[in-house]
Amino acid sequence: MKKKMVFLFSLLAVMATATAALAAPEAGVTAAAMDAIGKIAIAAGIAIGVATLGPGIGQGLAIFSALSGIARNPEAAGTIRVNMLIGLALLESLVIYGLVVALILLYAFPLSGLITGLFA
Repeated sequence: MKKKMVFLFSLLAVMATATAALAAPEAGVTAAAMDAIGKIAIAAGIAIGVATLGPGIGQGLAIFSALSGIARNPEAAGTIRVNMLIGLALLESLVIYGLVVALILLYAFPLSGLITGLFA
């Protein structure tokens, strides 16, 4: 079973890299433009990754603290729950800001017409 899974994932990796390696840019697209698009795509991915890392850890810690507070003092469950939900909403807004930055990187830069032309 393990050999089949390794083979399957290896095959999937080869197929994924082959399509990217054999992809040819459209006519009129220079190598410098493709390089810029690649760097911007990597920057957008890093922006999303960093934007979700901190709030993800923060949400886990907030829920852990709220549940232990409710376990210690069940009468205060309503107040703790409301405060936790407000805090989670504020943490989630940070992730949305990261998404906005990634979308700006992808679509609102000088070569944005080139990117939309590639995916049209």
